[in-house]
Amino acid sequence: MNDNRLPLYIQIASDLKFKINTGEWQVEDQIPTEFDLCAIYDVSRITIRKAIDQLVNEGLLYRKRAVGTFVQAKEAETKETIVKSFTQEMNNLGRKVHTLKAEITTVKATAKIANFLNIKEGDLVLNLQRVFGTEELAFAFFDTYFTYESFFSTNSKDYYGSFYEYLKTFDIVVDSIKEYVEAVEPNEQLVKALKISEHTPILKRVRITEQLGKVFHEYSECFYIGSEYRYYVNDFT
Repeated sequence: MNDNRLPLYIQIASDLKFKINTGEWQVEDQIPTEFDLCAIYDVSRITIRKAIDQLVNEGLLYRKRAVGTFVQAKEAETKETIVKSFTQEMNNLGRKVHTLKAEITTVKATAKIANFLNIKEGDLVLNLQRVFGTEELAFAFFDTYFTYESFFSTNSKDYYGSFYEYLKTFDIVVDSIKEYVEAVEPNEQLVKALKISEHTPILKRVRITEQLGKVFHEYSECFYIGSEYRYYVNDFT
């Protein structure tokens, strides 16, 4: 809990969530009192209350009046995508990030892309390239390929919001995902898009998703400036 870029309550909420997700705190366990948490984290009660409020809002904790705060049982899963949009991921960490640029084009699938999208080489696919960041800094570039359908918009303006929320408007809900991450050096495209030097450390995150039983498939290469992004495993944010 030492990321100085994040507000204290976000860092504490992340630590509390870790205890829940790893089973250190079980369902219906009572967590330490606000007073005890103030002592543990050496922060004010207001900061602790904000951290707890966040987890209550996320459905991970609940309060019993005059008794204390307890770990909430997980509700039955609803039909929701199992992946978060990048802006949602960042907002949950207290960083206000938005799409700075989006460009959608129709291209022919290479052998590599065809393999990931379960189509034939040369078939039409949609290629969505986006730059994310804050008003002051662009720090993420996404290069996404997904199955071509005539109902998908080819107007770039329609892709400035959440990609997965956009898919939901067509009743497409991603329910299978594979990912891996690696460190890479930026290529010429990244240097230009993110306005960085050719020696800037970059975290590359490859994401392959699909809707099981449907024709939709996605292949994305996501690049982040290493000093501006932290990858959390199993949503321990």
